[in-house]
Amino acid sequence: MSQPTPEVYEQGKGMDAHNQVMREIRSRKEASYDPHEPTRVWLDEDNTPDGVKRSLTIILNTGGCRWARAGGCTMCGYVAESVDGGSVSHEALMDQIEVCLEHEEENADEPAGLIKIYTSGSFLDEREVGAETRRAIADTFGDRDRIVVESLPDFVDREKIADFTQHGLDTDVAIGLETATDRVRHDCVNKYFDFADFEDACAEAAAANEDAADAEAGIKAYLLMKPPFLTESEAVEDMISSIERCADVEGCHTVSMNPCNVQRYTMVDELYFNDGYRPPWLWSVAHVLEETADVDAIVVSDPVGHGSDRGPHNCTECDDLVQKAIKDFDLRQDPSVFEQVSCECELTWETVMERERSFNQPLTR
Repeated sequence: MSQPTPEVYEQGKGMDAHNQVMREIRSRKEASYDPHEPTRVWLDEDNTPDGVKRSLTIILNTGGCRWARAGGCTMCGYVAESVDGGSVSHEALMDQIEVCLEHEEENADEPAGLIKIYTSGSFLDEREVGAETRRAIADTFGDRDRIVVESLPDFVDREKIADFTQHGLDTDVAIGLETATDRVRHDCVNKYFDFADFEDACAEAAAANEDAADAEAGIKAYLLMKPPFLTESEAVEDMISSIERCADVEGCHTVSMNPCNVQRYTMVDELYFNDGYRPPWLWSVAHVLEETADVDAIVVSDPVGHGSDRGPHNCTECDDLVQKAIKDFDLRQDPSVFEQVSCECELTWETVMERERSFNQPLTR
């Protein structure tokens, strides 16, 4: 598997030109953040292999993604919310967990069955979250039903997963694969690893699943709809193919397709302000979900910032209705929900799908 050192990434693993641009863009960040406060925390509902569960989602404030500090992905601005200095102490991270538990106690009738922990990087990277903290978090949530933790494939191994499954806690590792197409991942997203590395991580999760006596372990693939430099139709085609390929990999039980949104301190942000990028249409999201509804995996989507110019959107008139249909599909996995929404702008979307080419994109705003 790819070796997780920024030095190696710089020497051909990523695109040096992309990394140079991304470092310059990220250097403009001026805000600073409290290492004792989480970046975000909220309550929601999520579809899991065990059905729909109430969820507590936690975004820990760590030193940020190691790859992002080397330059990083063209669309990801989350590292801009990270603590300066590259590391956060065990005590500070556990303070963040305590803040999240207090939020849950104040806003939920009962503890959530599903815990989702993200770091805007890799929870399993011990430079971000040390082994002591990882095990303490596993102890803290050992009485819940299921946990999701985020990681690049490099850091996924059965021993780390076992820290959670030994508590009888079903454990999913969420991997930002972005696409199953290596060319798109390397050239459009500027992400260094290959699909084969994702398959290796799935194999590690499958091995952890076999080793666990009272719990299950698996992989949740995160895909990115419409990274920069793809037309709308190319992005749709890539997502359909990627979902199908992920669903065929043993150990991968869920695919979350995330439409790209425009985040600050990113290359996508630069392109957007120079009329070189438009976030995907919500019709594209609905179309992909319809086309992949019969794959052997749970397929969901969460269009962050839907209806805004910087997020996935249609014409503004129908955005909320299509978003609601997408949310209904996430929970029910029933493509017929999309038959209940329509709008005149669907014709415009169809025209974009047919006529947009790389040299004239975006064809509409």
